Amino acid sequence: MTYTHLNIDELTTIYSFWKTKVKAYRVASALHRSVETIYRVYRFLNAGGTVVDYQRRYRVNKKRCGRKLIHLSAAELTYIQAKTEAGWQPDTIINRQERNFSCGVRTLYRIFERGAFGLSSQSLPMHGKRHPNGYVERRGKAGQLGRDLKTRYQDYPNFNQEFGHLEGDTIQGKNHQGAVTTLVERQTKVAIVLNSNTKSSKDINRSIETWLAQLPRHLFKSITFDNGKEFAGWRTIANQFDLNIYFAAVGAPNQRGLSENTNGLLRKDGLNHEIAMDNLSDTFVQAVASRRNHIPRKSLNYQTPLEAFMNQITDEQLENF
Repeated sequence: MTYTHLNIDELTTIYSFWKTKVKAYRVASALHRSVETIYRVYRFLNAGGTVVDYQRRYRVNKKRCGRKLIHLSAAELTYIQAKTEAGWQPDTIINRQERNFSCGVRTLYRIFERGAFGLSSQSLPMHGKRHPNGYVERRGKAGQLGRDLKTRYQDYPNFNQEFGHLEGDTIQGKNHQGAVTTLVERQTKVAIVLNSNTKSSKDINRSIETWLAQLPRHLFKSITFDNGKEFAGWRTIANQFDLNIYFAAVGAPNQRGLSENTNGLLRKDGLNHEIAMDNLSDTFVQAVASRRNHIPRKSLNYQTPLEAFMNQITDEQLENF
């Protein structure tokens, strides 16, 4: 039950009872108040105070109640704005612990929501439209292209704990002009963006093969794609690099949730819906990937994906890069 303070009418009634020496517990019963509340007023009146003085003192004390206003210093604001522009979320900014702050994570989120200090929630990731529950993707599907996820779990019983498993997809440009290929490693969340130029199976294979040829053999164990027609040439990649390739069920993007989420973040980082992707420079594509891989992630204990990835690489593998 919410407590309400005594108003001036109640104080006047209490004063009348006090003058006629009515016991405090009887007054409490009549006003449906706590006995201690009435005793507090009685003690104040016994000490020579008046109900006006009591009300005045209450108002003074009331001003001191409640949470103190948060004041972020200029240095804190500069740091927060810089990290927000770099793609960091409020929990990352606080929990990365690169410096001390005058507020906690929840307070900083509220500051963004209120638009205080020039900070806006619109600058935070994942504010775009989302598909409704039950949405089924129907674009460019070719049926089940290859082995499904049941086979993947049979081949790798510790799949969810192992390093070296990738999820793959594409990001398409404005009006279907061009595309890039995206791969993300499940354990470290490191994102690889390949400049495929088009969404054709030939160009997708070319970009993936060129990238894999630069890596130590067997650094990655598997790739899981959706059933888009652009991945129809998967057997060539599997045979050439001794990789196991699997496919999520048709119309089930939730089976590659990390890839879908990463694509959404990469859209925000620069590969948005308003740019054509058939003539992107390699420098721009790699800059987008680098930005995403240098943003600390809560799921990685506030390490960056790149830091987590390097912790998984052995010295021998580094020599072969």
